[in-house]
Amino acid sequence: MEGVQRYLENVEPRTAALFTSAACMIGTVVVLLQKGYTQREAKAKIQKAHNRRTDSLQRAEHAVLQYNKSHPETDSALILTLSLSELTKKLQEGSLNPEEVFYSYMEKTLDLNKDLNCCTGILLESFDQMKTLDSNRKGLLYGVPVSIKENYGYKNSESSCGVVINLDHPAKKDSVLVEVLKKQGAIPFVKTNIPQALLNYECSNPIFGQTLNPHNPLKTSGGSSGGEGALIGGGGSLLGMGSDIGGSIRLPASFCGICGFKPTPGRLSTQGLSSIYRGQKSMPSCAGPMARDVDSLALCMQALLCDHMFSLDPTVPPVPFNVQIYQSSKRLRIGYQESDGYTQPSPSMARSVREVKALLEAAGHTLVPYRHLNLEYVLAELVVKGILADGATTLLQKLEGSPVDPSLRAQIVPYTLPIWLKKTLSFLLKPFSTRASVVLGGLCGVGSIQDLWKQHAAVEDYIQETIAEWRKCNIDALLCPVTGPAYNHLFCGKLTSAVSYTLIFNLLQFPAGVVPVSTVTAEDEEELKHYKGVYQDQWDKLFKQAVCGGEGLPVGVQCVTLPWQDELCLRLMKEVEQLVKQSKA
Repeated sequence: MEGVQRYLENVEPRTAALFTSAACMIGTVVVLLQKGYTQREAKAKIQKAHNRRTDSLQRAEHAVLQYNKSHPETDSALILTLSLSELTKKLQEGSLNPEEVFYSYMEKTLDLNKDLNCCTGILLESFDQMKTLDSNRKGLLYGVPVSIKENYGYKNSESSCGVVINLDHPAKKDSVLVEVLKKQGAIPFVKTNIPQALLNYECSNPIFGQTLNPHNPLKTSGGSSGGEGALIGGGGSLLGMGSDIGGSIRLPASFCGICGFKPTPGRLSTQGLSSIYRGQKSMPSCAGPMARDVDSLALCMQALLCDHMFSLDPTVPPVPFNVQIYQSSKRLRIGYQESDGYTQPSPSMARSVREVKALLEAAGHTLVPYRHLNLEYVLAELVVKGILADGATTLLQKLEGSPVDPSLRAQIVPYTLPIWLKKTLSFLLKPFSTRASVVLGGLCGVGSIQDLWKQHAAVEDYIQETIAEWRKCNIDALLCPVTGPAYNHLFCGKLTSAVSYTLIFNLLQFPAGVVPVSTVTAEDEEELKHYKGVYQDQWDKLFKQAVCGGEGLPVGVQCVTLPWQDELCLRLMKEVEQLVKQSKA
């Protein structure tokens, strides 16, 4: 009952007593039962996972110590300052060797993990890969250490997705993208942390614990690719691979001050990536790169979009990276929005868009206002009902046997309610919180196969309507906010509403990327004191609390293009990055 009480208080305090009483009458149980495993069995599995991680970290530390003793001349400090393009050039010409780069990043990762808890394990096979690396010397990523999100398949390594039920099932082979990375000469060397069950943007789970933000440990690193965000943002990796189903690359990029790119779904293979909702089609998950700068994202995409990937996964369209579009200097007509009309942006979010808009206009681009179509309806009826079409049954099944992470508890409370109670609460909430009412209704799922087909058709219609709107506005791309700055801990599970800025582009299947452009100022913090929100409901109040105390934290903007125009999206991101850099010089 405490879980129900907390959820209802977050939604609307005035109605909490009524709904708690109703829940008591029917004996609603919202604490997940430890099915499948006893608590003792779950604890034993978690301890085994801890032991595997500890062993990998200790063995890697020993190897680094041995290397440093025998190679005191290695200038790790210099290596760690190089951009990916600078590093690959030096590796190709031979002025740096892969071994010294590998051990420099391994040492930095191990040190950073002690402070941020961003790694789920060192990939010890990477030490052996060093011995055969010269066979891929012509690869675009020759000698580059690459971090990968925990859900990426890597032979003999687990992809738990933060749930106990997935432990003790190591991958039998590498995922397609890991194979391609290796073929291009890259060295996947570490797996990074994720939220429990991936459908959250607080990077914490009961197996590996909570990851902290590299800029402020009192803040979250975001999720679900939060371990990647923290590791890259802290300097322990210069290129990483994440996945994105609702902002899972872009939110950690925003919170940690790095670049992240969600390609068009299907542009990169997802074979071998684990997910909780395999088979869910309304909101397809995408693999994508995360890095310190946009050129690194582009180089990674160029390396992955090769014949080897097209051969390994014939379902991926064999379309190589178009360098000409990425390097184009054509003037663009760009739509922009300071607010999506659903979640009022924090002051730093809105300011960042205004500043970048002015820079783009000064550079000769045309910017015109743009507004999403029917966003409130779409988020509840298409997004929530799409991801949770089964009423969250699959998610709850995956959580069986797992302790529920504190960061996830508030989020899953409404998932556990019976459908009739969700519908009743949705009706009773209408006068007090329209957003909570429609979202709770969406959590009921679609109900039948026929309704699922209708939901898929509605998504297809919305995509086409939005494309038509873009053509009516005659825009090449969109500039808009991305949720930020980084939240205080334990707010993400209470604020699924605030990721409206990223979720919409997963539904639309548009490529989207994040570029850091500013930091939170004292003036932003002062303005935040007057924040009211679009709906002025409890979610708006929670958002204000979540982002407060952010002075000095990074703030990004989001760039978006139509499907299959990934290179154009990256090109706009690159120009934003350059213009911001020039403005600060």
